[in-house]
Amino acid sequence: MNWVWPKTKSMSFLLLITFLLFSLPKLSSSQYVGNSILLNHRKILPNQELLTSYAVIFDAGSSGSRVHVFNFDQNLDLLHIGNDLEFTKKIKPGLSSYADKPEKAAESLIPLLEEAEDVVPEELHPKTPLKLGATAGLRLLDGDAAEKILQAVREMFRNRSSLSVQPDAVSVIDGTQEGSYLWVTVNYLLGKLGKKFTKTVGVIDLGGASVQMAYAVSRNTAKNAPKPPQGEDPYMKKLVLKGKKYDLYVHSYLRYGNDAARVKIFKTTDGAASPCLLAGYEDIYRYSGESYNIYGPTSGANFNECRDLALQILRLNEPCSHENCTFGGIWDGGKGSGQKNLVVTSAFYYRSSEVGFVTPPNSKNRPLDFETAAKQACSLTFEEAKSTFPNVEKDKLPFVCVDFTYQYTLLVDGFGLDPEQEITVAEGIEYQDAIVETAWPLGTAIEAISSLPKFNRLMYFI
Repeated sequence: MNWVWPKTKSMSFLLLITFLLFSLPKLSSSQYVGNSILLNHRKILPNQELLTSYAVIFDAGSSGSRVHVFNFDQNLDLLHIGNDLEFTKKIKPGLSSYADKPEKAAESLIPLLEEAEDVVPEELHPKTPLKLGATAGLRLLDGDAAEKILQAVREMFRNRSSLSVQPDAVSVIDGTQEGSYLWVTVNYLLGKLGKKFTKTVGVIDLGGASVQMAYAVSRNTAKNAPKPPQGEDPYMKKLVLKGKKYDLYVHSYLRYGNDAARVKIFKTTDGAASPCLLAGYEDIYRYSGESYNIYGPTSGANFNECRDLALQILRLNEPCSHENCTFGGIWDGGKGSGQKNLVVTSAFYYRSSEVGFVTPPNSKNRPLDFETAAKQACSLTFEEAKSTFPNVEKDKLPFVCVDFTYQYTLLVDGFGLDPEQEITVAEGIEYQDAIVETAWPLGTAIEAISSLPKFNRLMYFI
């Protein structure tokens, strides 16, 4: 069949438009907004406007401070920052180490702030939310020390930063917020948000000073949730994510984080040798402004005796007015299907990855693996541990026995997990083609960004 060139103006115009359409570069619907005509996922944009939003979140933890920078498109999908999907830097020590020097605490954050501001395009600084959440380390300080530090940080941000600093941008976040934001982070990265609560995963976050558990429950369970003990936060939080309402059980156990638990365990021996410490080790243990003389028995650590001490500090026999409890008289949320799949993070990951039974950035394991590691660690002298665990940080090596013993006891006896239950031990989760840290700042960033007018509140707490 011979091709006949069209003679009509209308046909020529149509061919011209067709040529232009196929010549234009493809535009991602997640990168641009404006008045548009959608043709097979292709946009013609008279006024192309790149829509990208950044968030800068400081995690002021008990052992150090870390800054996270995230970049989102208008669908709240993460965009790359260089080769990664987040920018993060950490410094030590944490803000709580400056209890008597609030200005020094604020100054310690300046290098992190400057690096974060370099990541965010300068023209977007005024529209980029800056938040700092201080966790259990500051919550444990006496008197008004924490507030003085926070006020110094607020003033430093206002004086030095060109980012958007709202009146509530700097605060001590409570444990339930920490647990809730981590739950959002993990389920966001796994693509679970917007699905039924039974398809979501639960989280346990073992920090230095506190441990959080959070998972979604049925509406009926939430409706019949008991009241918490005096002074504790409510067990339930309601939130909306991608149009789906969730009832979230969340509880934070202050002073049951990994470092705080060590102190509790060391105190039980009242200055005597601790069966949780390796033979040949003696030093001063400093935590939260206090010092403790600690040393291991000449006969060596003992897993069973150490486990007895871990059980003792968990207060498993604490009176509980509810049918199901974890430890310390705390309701366990009913253990519904939202807890069937668990991701455990932070201190659970650090030592286990250094010892080698967890593969970075995450792997499937069992609580039983922590018991196996504990028994091996407790059987060593301090000198033997140096060669057996060459990848464990030097200042953490003396505590491999007590840490693994406590972590196993916390999972099995504290939270009631079956020793054979499969859990995911994680520092990060693959999202798109990069690894994103399993930590609460991403959840905070999602809330901060989604609350902006152009995002129409894609996530919010009720």
